[in-house]
Amino acid sequence: MRHIINSTYISLDGVIQDPQDWPDNGIEGDGTGMKVQTELLFGCDALLMGGRTYPGFAPAWMARSGDPFSDRMNSMAKYVVSSTLTDPEWNNTTVISGDPIAAIRRLKEQPGQDIVQYGYGPLTTTLIREHLLDEMQIWLHPLFTGDTEPANLISHDANEAKFALADVRRFDSGVVILHYQPA
Repeated sequence: MRHIINSTYISLDGVIQDPQDWPDNGIEGDGTGMKVQTELLFGCDALLMGGRTYPGFAPAWMARSGDPFSDRMNSMAKYVVSSTLTDPEWNNTTVISGDPIAAIRRLKEQPGQDIVQYGYGPLTTTLIREHLLDEMQIWLHPLFTGDTEPANLISHDANEAKFALADVRRFDSGVVILHYQPA
């Protein structure tokens, strides 16, 4: 059975919103962070998104090509849980409407590589509640953003769930990747 792996960037003050706008903290300086992200992406053959992630990801990635990461992101199967998106522009994108839990269970049962989900929002909360999330990779960044509006935090409407620490990876920049699995 395929696994769903969530990869989320988070600041010390719990913010997950707009990590592309955070100050450069050196994670990409030696290419190690990108190598880790590339290994994750190439270990998966599908991308699962919520309705809030798709509008940011689609235009950003559709505008990129010519490097292995962008080409993989653009060519792989993409699934968006949304009740409003009807005509996705990003190639290989399927909209999951109706009963997303049943659809995601079927995705997990299909043959293939794992499924990656970037960011944290209502879809992640649902995956945790329904015991469909197999791993969380929390990229803890050593900074405070100061933007602690509830909608920008990792979870302001969470379920009770327990995770076990499976691995830790440190970068010279101070970023730490915490790998968790449901306990």
